[in-house]
Amino acid sequence: MKTTVAVLGPGTVGGTFAVGFLEADYRTLAIAPYATGQLLAFSGISLEVDGAPALVGRPEVVERLVVPVSLLLVTVKTDQLEDALEKVEPETVADGVVLPLLNGIEHIERIRDRFPGRVAAGTLTHFNAYRVGRMQIVQRTATALVSMASSDLTQEELEGAAAILEGAGIDVELDDDERRVLWRKAVQLAALAPATALTQRTVGDLRTDHEWRPLLEAGVAEACAVAAADGVGLMPSAQWTRVTEMDPNARTSVGRGGRDGIAQEIDAVTGAVVRAGERLGVHCPVLSDLLAQTVGR
Repeated sequence: MKTTVAVLGPGTVGGTFAVGFLEADYRTLAIAPYATGQLLAFSGISLEVDGAPALVGRPEVVERLVVPVSLLLVTVKTDQLEDALEKVEPETVADGVVLPLLNGIEHIERIRDRFPGRVAAGTLTHFNAYRVGRMQIVQRTATALVSMASSDLTQEELEGAAAILEGAGIDVELDDDERRVLWRKAVQLAALAPATALTQRTVGDLRTDHEWRPLLEAGVAEACAVAAADGVGLMPSAQWTRVTEMDPNARTSVGRGGRDGIAQEIDAVTGAVVRAGERLGVHCPVLSDLLAQTVGR
């Protein structure tokens, strides 16, 4: 029997993973609104990876998930999350794993409320992709790295989800601390996300700019201080090194899209760090200023 997986939000990230699942011969369902489903049924998802000839995948499209799945990827934008979660019946993941790949640190509990006991915290790195059409994706990196941890699942269940991802050609790193998984990504994006949105410049441009580089380094240090207050020790120098190792031509995902969507995504990342700082007594002047410039708070 084929492994059955579902993708909630077949955009750039979800669409890329859906094609990988189909290439692995998994039964792949895409949960999408009617209009998107019609387009998917007609054209499929075209994925060009690292300059290779495009692959075209046609997942089964459903407006609501009612069949059991082994893995549910949640890849919608933050502003779509609440409505999207209602499109999945909780019993469909009763024996499966729910893996959100959203940026930020505040979404996990909302998802866990809907699917208690079935959620793994996940982040996506080493991944640079963008859409050139509604259903056409260009992935500049050869693969992607998913980091995972869960306070809900057994090690066997977590390893089972990792095996599904690895079968689709995705690198996986297992951790034993959900908060560490989420904070590692958050400290890198907290300053970088609003900076790329404000300037529309690449990561490489910003980290070599004599004005932006010190702001970004200070933002990383502030986010690490908040993480430490939350019980997750991360060295600012090591996290800055991760930023310097990013593709210089990359742009963060929140640097694309409409103004309202960008503001909500930055609030989910930078805003979440600032709110955690306020709660834990850690002042974040650089991040607060970047947040005010992009979100207006």
